[in-house]
Amino acid sequence: MYTWEDSFAIAQELMRQHPEIELEQVSLDMIYRWVIGLQEFSDDRELANDGILAAIYQEWLEEANP
Repeated sequence: MYTWEDSFAIAQELMRQHPEIELEQVSLDMIYRWVIGLQEFSDDRELANDGILAAIYQEWLEEANP
């Protein structure tokens, strides 16, 4: 199960589910919607904030561009 603290694992899952996405076109709102849509996500949606979503984006960016 994922929580907001699992930014690296979430980023890996989003990368797996959205391999065709251009990261420059991804917004924090998109990340939020995708994360809460993950079947394995089990945290409180209200805890999300820009810092958490940006951390997920940053992990994704670093994994996509090593």
